[in-house]
Order: sequence, then C-alpha cells, then structure tokens
Amino acid sequence: MHSKKTRTHVTPAGLGGRLLSLGAGLCLAGGPLWAAQAEDGAADARLATVVVEGAARSEAQKAAEQLKKVPGAAVVVDNKEVEKGRATNAEDVFALQPGIFAQATSGSGANKISIRGSGLNTFYQGYALGIKYLFDGLPITGPGGTQEDYLSMNGIDHTEVLYGANAFDYAATSLGGAINFVTHSGYTAPGNYLRLEAGSFGYRKQQLSTGGVVDDSDYYVSIFHNERDGYQHDTPNKGQELVANLGHRFNDRLDTRLIVRYREETLTQGNTLTREQIKHDSNSNKVPTGRKKDGSTWVGSTTTYRFDDDSRLQVGLSVNDYPLLNGWRYSATPQDWRSTDTNLTLRYLRRQDRLFGLPSDTTLTFSSTRSQFADVKSHSRATGQLLQHTDYTGSRDTVFAFGNELQLDERLWLVSGLSAINIDRDVSIEYSTSANTSEFPGEVSYNKWYAAPRLGLRYQLTPDVQLFGNASRSIDPPVTWQLGSTGVPYVRPLTPQKADTLEVGIRGSVGVVDGSLALYRSWVKDELLSVVVRQATATADALVANSNASPTIHQGIEAGLGIQLWEGANGDRLDLRQAWTLNDFHYRGDSTFGDNELPSLPRQVYQAQLNYQRHDGYYAELNARAASSYYVDYANTLGAPSYTLWGAKLGYQAPGRRWEVFLDLRNLTNEHYATAANTAYDAKGRDSANFYPGDPFNVTAGVAVRF
Repeated sequence: MHSKKTRTHVTPAGLGGRLLSLGAGLCLAGGPLWAAQAEDGAADARLATVVVEGAARSEAQKAAEQLKKVPGAAVVVDNKEVEKGRATNAEDVFALQPGIFAQATSGSGANKISIRGSGLNTFYQGYALGIKYLFDGLPITGPGGTQEDYLSMNGIDHTEVLYGANAFDYAATSLGGAINFVTHSGYTAPGNYLRLEAGSFGYRKQQLSTGGVVDDSDYYVSIFHNERDGYQHDTPNKGQELVANLGHRFNDRLDTRLIVRYREETLTQGNTLTREQIKHDSNSNKVPTGRKKDGSTWVGSTTTYRFDDDSRLQVGLSVNDYPLLNGWRYSATPQDWRSTDTNLTLRYLRRQDRLFGLPSDTTLTFSSTRSQFADVKSHSRATGQLLQHTDYTGSRDTVFAFGNELQLDERLWLVSGLSAINIDRDVSIEYSTSANTSEFPGEVSYNKWYAAPRLGLRYQLTPDVQLFGNASRSIDPPVTWQLGSTGVPYVRPLTPQKADTLEVGIRGSVGVVDGSLALYRSWVKDELLSVVVRQATATADALVANSNASPTIHQGIEAGLGIQLWEGANGDRLDLRQAWTLNDFHYRGDSTFGDNELPSLPRQVYQAQLNYQRHDGYYAELNARAASSYYVDYANTLGAPSYTLWGAKLGYQAPGRRWEVFLDLRNLTNEHYATAANTAYDAKGRDSANFYPGDPFNVTAGVAVRF
C-alpha cells in the first residue's frame, strides 16, 4: 500500500511538547532546532523551520487503532486490500477473518453471514439475521431484519466488525455483534475512478466514481452496475446502484454529512440440491425462485457538535425504504413486501474526564428504529386474488446504552456498560383466505424491556501486545416476519433470545509476527431457530417454521496469525496470513435432541493466504479455504460434505495506484462442494435437497484507472 506523506511546519511556541507528542514512526528533518548567530556582539537565537514527515494514516488504520480499546474481538477490513481481486459480496470482504462465516449463492449478495453462530440457520431470499448492520454508524437493520441487497459492498472505504457485545457503542445487542460499513468520502477517494471486472458465468461489474474537496466541503458520488448469468441453470442476476456522500464543515465545532444509497436489483436463485446432485449435477435448477427490488433507498445524516476538545455530540437520522417482490418469477403465490424504517441515533462522548480520581472516558448512546410502514401481501399468480395480508407497522427496537472506560493504572483499563433495550412487536394477520385452525393467535403485540450489562478488562502486556476479557449479555429480538408472514394464517408469539457470554483473548505483534486469539462461551436461552417444514416445489413455495429453542451453547476458538516470512533489501515481501475457527454449537439436554450439534455451520474453518508483494507494484498470491463437514438436520443424521478450495491472484498496482490490473482464479481444482445449506428437522439419514452448490473453477479479471 502506498501511503501519502504529511509535512507539518512547527512554530516556535510549544516546540518541545509537540515533538514529544508526535509519537513513534515520525522522523525529524530540515536542520537543527535552532541556529545561533552573533550580531554586534549579542547572541541572536533564531529558530529554524522544523519539518516533520510521517506516513499519513488511512481511515481504516485510524479505525483499527480505535478498536484496540475494545476488550474483545474486533477487526477492520480495508477495502483497498479486498479490491486486489474480485470485490462483489460479503464472501469476498470477510475472507480470512476468524469467527465470521460468509458464503454466497448464485454469485449475488444473498450471503449467509454468521458471527459466532448468530442466525446460524438463516435462509436466503431477502434478509440477513443475527447481526446489526450499519452504514457510517447508522443502522440499516430494523425490526424486519436486514435486506441483503444492501450488502453489495459498493462505495465502501473500510468495514468494522465488532463481535458480540463488543459492538456496545453501536447499540448492537445481538449475539453476532455489529458490522459497520464506512462509505468513501471526498477525502478517502479523491479524483475520478473507473473500475471494470468480468469473469466466468457471465459476471460483469462496472463502477465510475468521482470525489474531491472544495473549501470546507467534500463529495463522493459513485454509480455501479453488476450482472451475472449464473452457474446453475436460469439464475441470472443484475443490479444498479448509486452511492453519494456529501460533507460540510461549518467551523471547528460543527460539521455534518449526508449519505444516500439507492439500489435496484433483480435476481433468480437456484434451488437447493442433494449431495448426489452436488457431486454429479451441480448446475441443476428445477425450482428457481426470483427476487426483485424495484428500488431500495437509504438516506442518512450525521451531525457532530464539539463542545470542547474532550466532548462531542453526534446526531444521526436515517430513512430506509426497502420494497421487495419475492417470487416474481415462477412462484404460484408471489409476495409483495413494503417496508419503511426511520431511525434516530444520539451519541454523547466525553473523553479525558476523571472518575474516582482516575482517567475516564464515557459514552452515552440512544438508538431507536421504527417500522413506520411495513406489511406483506401474497396473491395468486393464476387469478390475481389476494391470499393473505400481514401487517408489521409500529414495531420498534430502542436501546439506551451507557459505557465507561476507566484507566486503573498505566497498563490496565476497566470497561463497563449497561444497555436498556425496549422491544416492541406488532404483527397481525389482517386478511387470509385460509382459516386459522392452529393453537396460535392471528395477532401478537408486546412491549418488553430488557437489561444487558457488560464488564471487561484490557491489559497492555507490552506496547504491542494486549490481553483482554469480558462478560456480557446479548438480546436478539425476533424480526417481524419470523412471527408470521404469508405461509400460514397465524402468528407465533416468539420471544427474544438471550445469551450470557464470557470471552478472553490476546492480540498484538512481536517482531515479524502479528495475530489474535479469542476464546468464548455463550449460554443461550430461547435461541431463535428455523427449520424447513416443506421444500419448494414447482407449485408451492418453501415453508419455514421459526421457534424458540431449549437452552443451547455457543462456544469456540478464533485465531488469526500473520507472519512476514521474508523481506528483501529493495522492499520485496513474502507474507503468510492464516485464520482458524472452531465452532461448537449444541443443545443442552433437549428433550428430543439431547446434546446434539446445532446444524448449518462447519465445525472448523481454516483459511490461508501466501502473498508475494514486489516493491514495484507486482503481486502474486496463493490462497486456500477448508471447511469440515457439519450436520444439516437437528437429529444429526445428514451431513454436508467437507471441502478444500484453492485459489490464486496475480496483479499490478502502479505507483500511487494510478492504475491497477488483477486476475483472480478460484476453485483451481474444480471442487464440487456445498457453499451453504438449509436446515431440516430430521433427515433420517437420507440424502435430501438441502445444499446450495458452490461455483466450480472460475476466473475474474479486472482493471481500474484513476484520472
């Protein structure tokens, strides 16, 4: 990565103190601190200009430095590194991150994303669960979950991932934590930029952006288009997107930023296959399903007022309108989803305070997301008759959070916090042609409060090595459509899942080695689990049931290791990065399944990347991903096949990244594998259609130019 240099001219006043505060890594140049010259027999001390040069830190580097204060697992992914190859979806962005499972189907944004088993058996076709997603600190996740078309990763400078309760400052209360996508600005992406990608199975992507700074304002505008014919038969997808980020600084105390995202998307998903089909007929697709977004619009605004150097208030407002036409192709009963959420976020940050005579930092956060309008209607494709209407309007998630970091001594910090969480759910079947003969009601409405405490420690063992540990509680409310949608004429009275988690770990660097290790255990109550009751057919949609489970355990090990294997005199480097995840998710004495493993995620995942970077911009990479087998049913009778995938990248980045080119090769051995799976109740050991096929050998080429 090529870094810019900053040149700072230091005035005489306070020179010594300022030099001491510049920190490690800065070099002093430009002559002596002062020069003495005698004139007419008197000493006339004159200060010379001092020029300080250092590498300007990127926004991603600043974010990574800030996350070191979190007493638990948290990482930053720099999109500049991701864009050395294909950069299409969450699978591309979260590769080599321990503890994160992100796999795509049909090459689209329909990703299965899970952190520490959150939403572990989420199904595709429109929503992501178990994690709070944000753009620039403002939530896109609401009472109805997260629409997957927003996970296109377009216009992103870097991504922050905070595991579990470590996402406290973002008012995230879920077991999986939070993923915050930070949009490019005129400062991070100045000038004009053109990027083109093309590859196997008809994949195409085009991007054109412009950004810059004008006086006290900055701007970034980007347009995208993506398209793919698909690997499975009849699985085309396409989308177009606009991203705009406008900022203005009124004075030293007040600044504001407006961010707009608009995306249209049309895609067809392939049906799940049996293990036998994965091996011998993996592009089969007899029951395709379609999803269409006529225009998702997210508008967010953040305004920051600085009372002084140590305290500031951030006010965030956002509107999220995300319609969805599910089953627009093939389905006998397509569904029209209409959703509009509003959010208000307030953050007050106080730094360099004193508490009990000790240095103290405090954060107060308020976040409330309300479904201003939300419903779903299903109708008969053959007759146009309305079959069912379910309403979610008024559902709301509200969080008040108080957090404090207290420095106990020069190496030890105590981090504490308490969240008060209000869950409001209003779900009702307004109309249905089917009679409700179940034990469940046609309407559920409740307003409940929960408390989620957090306590953590971090200890600076050396300047570059840190120990951490924390105890926390998480609250995962059911999203509205889990209670009821269009498949059945009743509403299930689901309650939020609760989890108590202990986590310990270490992170840092020693010489040419850097890495992290985290161990965690979560005691989960009322875990929200899903099961496929009926597979999709040519005449009927799939039927999925959601319920609160008996007590479960989520525990695991997350390890990341980077080693600089060699560095030449001219700056050439050979680096090895590795990530290993151990997942152990199981029941605790369930009356039916005992201590069975929970289905849907590999027990072990290993990833590695060997990268050779030349000083003149050329690079080559060999990478691997291996996943163990895992069960796809709660009875633990049918397993997904294990797999190992090999890949390679070749590329060149011109000085200053004025232009770059890459070749990204994946699945070099043409492995036939299941990228993800549905969950069944009891497969009785019989092979069944629960597996999403991964892409065979494929190639993507790309070129980018800055002008």
